[in-house]
Parts: sequence; structure tokens; C-alpha cells
Amino acid sequence: MSRELFSYAARRLAIMAGLLLVVSFTVFSLVYLAPGDPLDVLLGGQPSTPETVAALEREYSLDQPYLVQYWAWLSDALRLDLGESITSQLPVTEALSTALPTTLFLGVYAYALTLVFGVGFGALAALRPGSWWDQTITGGSVIGLSMPAFVSGTLLLYVFAVQLNWFPASGRGTGFLDQIWHLTLPAFALAALATGYVVKHTRSAMLEVLDQDYITFARARGLSTWRVLTRYALRNSLIPVITISGIILGFVITGAVLVEIAFSLPGIGSLMMNAASSKDVTTIQGVALVIAFVIMAANLIADITYALADPRVRLGKAAR
Repeated sequence: MSRELFSYAARRLAIMAGLLLVVSFTVFSLVYLAPGDPLDVLLGGQPSTPETVAALEREYSLDQPYLVQYWAWLSDALRLDLGESITSQLPVTEALSTALPTTLFLGVYAYALTLVFGVGFGALAALRPGSWWDQTITGGSVIGLSMPAFVSGTLLLYVFAVQLNWFPASGRGTGFLDQIWHLTLPAFALAALATGYVVKHTRSAMLEVLDQDYITFARARGLSTWRVLTRYALRNSLIPVITISGIILGFVITGAVLVEIAFSLPGIGSLMMNAASSKDVTTIQGVALVIAFVIMAANLIADITYALADPRVRLGKAAR
């Protein structure tokens, strides 16, 4: 299994590299074709003299053909040099290293809340199918699925930060516990939508597992209900949840873009919006590349975890 797992991980990493190449080329092309001239941003308040324009074009390779510009940028990116921000003149990697921890902290926090509440409520709903408890949980998950993160974020912000003053309305905090306190509302806003998916999958999987013969046999052996549910039913019900966990993690991290803006958090979302508004081409490319990498890495981790969780799975091959 370890050799198969290593081989599978190597194949997926090769696919990730190819996809990142496609993403980088696509983003570079879209930015290149977007209206507006980066020279206008580069010039700022400087006079637009032929000498100044020529110097800027040489510095940023704007005087080169399109594919030459892309190759120059890609060559630097492979050395982890994403260039300098057009607006701040600082390295893009420095801006990313400052903003990325906030986004990752928020995404992982929301992901943990999603799994805890999604699996918990989904399992409770499956234990009493058709009951008022089941209908309440199912109805709540439908509401969560139909509410965008920025809407739930605005609602939570108004109720718990403005009206009740239980949580801060903005900022990321300093220190682990202070960050938890500051990021609780945006994390719940992100988790509300994702939790609906997890509740749905957990409930369906749990209902299917509870009808299996080995569950009936375990109960007939006199095992306690708690042991049957935790050791047999819930453990096997989590396998479908693991399959979508990579998608969920990628969703909460990319969904943090709008939530960060609503809560004035200095993360990737705010960095992207500022770069887009100022036509900061190099920063936009760097942020897009990092987001794509995070999503692909999350899905790779989820697939490997799925293979480890179920010994019958042989990485896409049917068990024989």
C-alpha cells in the first residue's frame, strides 16, 4: 500500500505541476488582454516622457512579445520570484507571506467548524429520520446552502458585533487565542454554507450504514449503542465526507476572499481586491497561482486520506 500511495502521490504532483502551468498561462493571458495599460499605473505621477516609458518597458519586459513576457515571468516564478508589485514596488512574495497566514488561519478555522458541526448534526439527523430533530437539521442545512458567505457574514457582523458587541467587527488579532476571538464570526460565515454539504453527505451515508447487516450483528452481540455508532457506523460514514473534504477546504479558503473584505481582514482577499483595483498585474498573477496551489494541495491531501481511511480502496482501482 505504501508503494501504491507513493506512486499515486507522485502522479498527482505531476498533474498538479501541469495544472499550475495551465493556470499561470491562463491568468497571465487574461491579465494581458484586460483593458487598461500597466504603464499608466507604473508612471503614477511621473511625466510620461519617452525615456521614462522606455525604461519602464525594459524593466518589466513590456517591450517584449507576449510569449517572451510569459516565459520571463514563469522562469522567475519557478525560482519563487513572483516579481515586484507595480503599486508598492515591494516583492510579491513578501505581500503574500504577510497576507496568506490570515487567510489560511481563517480557512482552517472554518474548515474545523464545518467538520465538527456538519458531521455532528448529520449523524444526529440520521439517528432519528423523519423526526422533528431531523427536519430541523435538514431545514437549517438548506438555509445554510442557500445563503452566500458574504450575506451570512454581514448578518453575523450586525447581530453579534454591532448589536450584541460580543465579537470584534474587524481585525485579525494578535496571538492564537486573540485570533480565534477575532476570526470567529468570519469563520462561522464561511462554515455556514459548507456545513450544509457535510450534513447532507453525513446523513445519507449514516442512514445507509445503519441498514447494513454488520450493524445489526453488532447490536445483537450486546454492544452498547454508543460503541456501535462511534466504532462502526460513524467511522464508515466518514468515508464519503473525506472524499469531499478537499473540495470543502478549497471552498472555505477561496470563499474567504469576500468574507475578508466584509470584516476588513488583511488576507489574500483584500490583497487581490487592491491589486485588481490598481491593475497590479504581478500581484494578481501571484495571488491566483497561490490560490490554485492551495486548492490542488487540499484535494491531494483529501484523496490520500481517503485511501488511508478505507483499506479496500486502492487509489481508484477496484478491490479484488
